[in-house]
Amino acid sequence: MTTIQLHVPDFLEENHEDTVRFLAAKLYESGKLSLGQAAEMTGLSKNEFANILVRYDVNYINYSFEDVMADVERISKV
Repeated sequence: MTTIQLHVPDFLEENHEDTVRFLAAKLYESGKLSLGQAAEMTGLSKNEFANILVRYDVNYINYSFEDVMADVERISKV
């Protein structure tokens, strides 16, 4: 895993753990990280990380409307 340095306001560093978890949750939500990668970023297990997603208003299942509609279309052709 690569380390990057971010310049953030001082008050975010006061809540370092929460800031890292928030960033990981949002990167997971956007599809940039898998659940395992986000969990690793936060130092949590996959299960622990999945349980904190609700704090950041992130759904565990990342399945877009477009994905659902594509699946419906595929199923209807069978």
